[in-house]
Amino acid sequence: MNSNTSEFKLKVGKKGEIYTTAKLRKILNLKPGNTVIAKVVSEGKLLIEVTSTIEELLKKPKKVKLSVEEIENLSVEAQKEVDIVE
Repeated sequence: MNSNTSEFKLKVGKKGEIYTTAKLRKILNLKPGNTVIAKVVSEGKLLIEVTSTIEELLKKPKKVKLSVEEIENLSVEAQKEVDIVE
């Protein structure tokens, strides 16, 4: 295990539920109702990935790099859509 990796021993319930620990939930900021994706990465290895909610994605700052020409083209296209220019 590398220095950025934490290891947790989790229990499996009678119906296959995987129970997390309070420490793991805190590290991952898991709340009731969150969704995770489970991937089998190799035989005997399971990767559990936390997904973002739409609210979390909308809060993230957006970064877009455009040239002056690209901005001008987008402006002309938008103006055409609302019949400002031909």
